[in-house]
Amino acid sequence: MAKTKPGKKDLDSYTIKGTNKVVRVGDCVLMRPSDSDKPPYVARIEKIEADHRNNVKVKVRWYYRPEESLGGRRQFHGAKELFLSDHYDLQSAHTIEGKCVVHSFKNYTKLENVGSEDYFCRFEYKAATGGFTPDRVAVYCKCEMPYNPDDLMVQCEECKDWFHPSCMGMTIEQAKKLEHFLCLDCSSEDDAKRSVNGFPTSPELKVETKRRKK
Repeated sequence: MAKTKPGKKDLDSYTIKGTNKVVRVGDCVLMRPSDSDKPPYVARIEKIEADHRNNVKVKVRWYYRPEESLGGRRQFHGAKELFLSDHYDLQSAHTIEGKCVVHSFKNYTKLENVGSEDYFCRFEYKAATGGFTPDRVAVYCKCEMPYNPDDLMVQCEECKDWFHPSCMGMTIEQAKKLEHFLCLDCSSEDDAKRSVNGFPTSPELKVETKRRKK
């Protein structure tokens, strides 16, 4: 009579080899790539299991970097941006190099300092088709680009839109020194108001800047 093969058992956690760091289901991890010249892969742990020989494997859902997607990296993609893909795999737990944190886009923009283990995700990605969810995001500036949290932007006091200094003919250093900022459209309207009223009408507001702290 044939022996039944011992089954696999689910584990609650796994301690990364050579460290005291513990990963659990739902955690995000850095995984060793087959090509040592590439940066580590980023994945979310979906399941941890061990076989009868105590070989531990993890079911992961991969994050893709912009350059790994069909569309490639674009101007508005942040340096730490990732896409949560629909690509799942079963990997040896020994390939896990460390833990990381993949923030929501909103939470990432609020970070005081971005560490090496900090990433963000604002899109889900279909690996087979190259499709994104959501397929539309808010755009800013006259260049009509989505917000890249690595770039400094200045906010117009009138229309409240955000603008890249370069698109406004300014350097970043000039933008940082501004006390007030009106975009080209609003400054034209402001000039018209001045000629009618005979005095300036721009409100006393401090210029806000939108940028990521390194």
